[in-house]
Amino acid sequence: MTDHLPMKPKLGVSPLPPPVARTSLHAAQQAAQKLEATFLAEMLKAAGFGEQVNSFSGGTGEDQFASFHRQAVADKIAEAGGIGLSEHFLNAILETSND
Repeated sequence: MTDHLPMKPKLGVSPLPPPVARTSLHAAQQAAQKLEATFLAEMLKAAGFGEQVNSFSGGTGEDQFASFHRQAVADKIAEAGGIGLSEHFLNAILETSND
């Protein structure tokens, strides 16, 4: 392994966090995004998303697999930026991990 000479950051530019800190930050971001997706799935359920009322709807299969559909839609919403909750969740996660 090659050791590199330490470089001082330019004024106004913060150095990159160490690899361990970047990894834990990435894990915290993923956890915050998953938490937002779970919240969104519950809100979609409360709103009645995925429920059909027609001659082809109903049955145990629809009830069993509707939650998978809601979770997949919620995951995509969260991946696309969500509704802003993941930022608040991330701040809370980082705040408690820095204590």
